[in-house]
Amino acid sequence: MHEITLCQRALELIETQARQHGATRVTGVWLEVGAFSCVEQSALEFCFELVCRDTLAEGCQLYIHQQEAECWCYDCQQHITLVTQLVRRCPLCEGSNLRIVADDGVQIKRLEVEETNHV
Repeated sequence: MHEITLCQRALELIETQARQHGATRVTGVWLEVGAFSCVEQSALEFCFELVCRDTLAEGCQLYIHQQEAECWCYDCQQHITLVTQLVRRCPLCEGSNLRIVADDGVQIKRLEVEETNHV
């Protein structure tokens, strides 16, 4: 299960950014999961909640956007969406000359934080 490692690394980045901006708490995190990342969403949610315990991000809302497997088929000159990363043929023309646009990673797209009140 590589989701725990992904979550630990994401949390390091989240806490670094939150502290740099004077945040006392992270209230929301938006992640984009690449179509070819092999990340299981339910495992990611579970691991994220687990690694956030006793941190600035404990109890924050997690928003996950699952990217589609977008490709460009050079053979039929069409944008297509692959159903699985294991099948690398165009569903329109059966061509295999594809440029894959989809990502294979996980990106932090947005953070929502509460800042320290300055008096």
